[in-house]
Amino acid sequence: KYGADHRKRTEAVDLIKVKENTMERFEEGMLVKSKAGHDKGKVYVISNLDDTYVYVVDGRLKTLDKPKKKKYSHVQVIHKKYEIQNADDTAIKRILKMYNREDA
Repeated sequence: KYGADHRKRTEAVDLIKVKENTMERFEEGMLVKSKAGHDKGKVYVISNLDDTYVYVVDGRLKTLDKPKKKKYSHVQVIHKKYEIQNADDTAIKRILKMYNREDA
């Protein structure tokens, strides 16, 4: 029904959407669940991002001063976002405590 030119444009648009979703779905303050490593299943808050890694904190062992470095493929986004600009480790612990209560 449609020509090859239309298919190429559609594929290009789909590829752009995939790239945008991958990069934009991680933001500071979002909750993520570890998918790999000895901490598999643990929930963290994203404190920082770079091209290769996401830096996550839990307010207890992994503090804002010493976040855990995880690859993007090793975490799963939980679509909840919190404001952490002026947060300290106690605020991070509260965020995770509230989430665990909701989840239970």
